[in-house]
Amino acid sequence: MSLEPPGRRIGIDWGSKRFGVALSDGLGMTAGGLTCLRGKEDAVVPQIVALVREHGAVELVVGLPRNMDASDGPQAAKARAFAAKLEALLDVPVRLWDERLSSVQAERSLKAAGLSHKKRKARLDQVAAALVLQSYLDAQSAV
Repeated sequence: MSLEPPGRRIGIDWGSKRFGVALSDGLGMTAGGLTCLRGKEDAVVPQIVALVREHGAVELVVGLPRNMDASDGPQAAKARAFAAKLEALLDVPVRLWDERLSSVQAERSLKAAGLSHKKRKARLDQVAAALVLQSYLDAQSAV
């Protein structure tokens, strides 16, 4: 089953200083890293809004940093507030998606690819965003 409506999705790996951004293909089947935005949340929100509009995204997926026991901690509450800010500014749905261990998985993937520490650090957040978005896309296509 395909995603409804068809179109590109943007995924965000939420962070307090860095925000990884991923973009899906037009069919919503595959996700890839797009960029990493740096700065405080208030400065990053307009940039994300601009990316959603630039790419014609039909949905925004924000990673939800949950505790390993699936409970919400302080970071999850901040990510929820961030998603609410974006939803108030956008005409597309904003979804929260569990991002547990996405950064760990991204680090392992980049290390396995042989990237230096400096290159891994530069790409980590966007790869984590791609993993979060891909996980979301896979779950939606399985429904």
